[in-house]
Amino acid sequence: MSLLPPSSLQLFEGSALLLCLLSVYSPQGALVSLELNPGLKPPSTAPPGVSLLHVRAVGGDDTLHVLLCSLEAPAVLLVHTNSTESSLRVDWAAFLRGNYTGSVQVAPKSSVQYSSALVFTRVWEYDDVNNTADMQDLPVSSFLPPYELRDFTWDNLNETVDYTHHTALLCGRHNTSSFSNGSLCLRVGATTLKHSFYPKVLYRITCMFSAFDSEGREEEWPSLLHNADSCQLRLCLDRVTPRANQSRFGLELQAVSEEGFQASVDVHRSIDDEYTPSIFQVSQWLSPPANSTPSSTQGYIQWKAVAYRKSKPVLEDATPCRHSQPLDLPQAPPSGLVLAYFSKQASTRGLNLSFSMAGDASYSSTNFLSWTVLVGTGAPPADFFSLLVIAIMAVGLGTPLALILVGGVYVYIQKRRQDSSAYESIN
Repeated sequence: MSLLPPSSLQLFEGSALLLCLLSVYSPQGALVSLELNPGLKPPSTAPPGVSLLHVRAVGGDDTLHVLLCSLEAPAVLLVHTNSTESSLRVDWAAFLRGNYTGSVQVAPKSSVQYSSALVFTRVWEYDDVNNTADMQDLPVSSFLPPYELRDFTWDNLNETVDYTHHTALLCGRHNTSSFSNGSLCLRVGATTLKHSFYPKVLYRITCMFSAFDSEGREEEWPSLLHNADSCQLRLCLDRVTPRANQSRFGLELQAVSEEGFQASVDVHRSIDDEYTPSIFQVSQWLSPPANSTPSSTQGYIQWKAVAYRKSKPVLEDATPCRHSQPLDLPQAPPSGLVLAYFSKQASTRGLNLSFSMAGDASYSSTNFLSWTVLVGTGAPPADFFSLLVIAIMAVGLGTPLALILVGGVYVYIQKRRQDSSAYESIN
């Protein structure tokens, strides 16, 4: 399954909706703050559809900067520094004119330890007439015009930022008949959205930001384990009208960093599916320094190989998620934030994700699809056996061993008694 050339497909005109919830998991006791359009002072204002939200989490001796920008394709940028005094600087005049190079920086530059960005560039739709759910082997003619996320129009965030609870909503739209009653939702975060957070009208793209100071899991499947210095994104495709009888959807992601992401995705398997029933593997796209071992990983993109076909799924609503091998891309993704922060030497790789498997019902069976990914700095969090699983294993393995031990002792005692009763004195 390879990235299809943009020239082979063109976008239909229409409307679309994206909902995005971003949660930043910062170290315990970190000081978290939000700032909208930092450095842009009145009377200057950002033009309609352009917002830059900056989340700053200050720890004991370091700082994590997380930015979400709606200029062109939506992008999340993570910058980790070894200073508690590092700050974000934006040259708004250059940034808004499209003179991107160097217009977004974290200073002092020497404090930056690692930076990476994840960009949602495109949503694929294809007619799976043979019901194979395999994007790789399909001819280009099977693909319908993709939904280019850089073409969305975004609302301003100034009315939705909650500086107390570290949340904000980013809404946008694009005209298309397929989304007249539906939505493409990107929830960036690890907690369940309250109903009041959802917009009351359709045709929106909404981003929800939340910042936290603790580790843990979200309640919703796939219940990814998050650690400090990470954020979570959930893509939801809701009530979209398919353009073919057997429509399925896929997603294109592009990752950018100075060090570069690996040319392969590591898959780790486990025997524990307590938090994500029936799913026993985790996919990790790592960004290690050059000539380094995996233990020195500087950043990662992590997900479980599952998507869900209902907003409140049961086990039967789970469907597999497959990824292509990452490909080197000749240019940066169409994101104003990425072009403004990274140098021309930054590495860009992209991959496709497909959902469902051969024989599964098409998207129209539920008109819903969700997929979750975790992005962070440092080593990715590793699942561990819970106390419940350890207890079950102890009972399952310990009980037979105990029975064998007790049985052996009983046989030994009985044998000794028999030997004693069989002894007769010479006298």
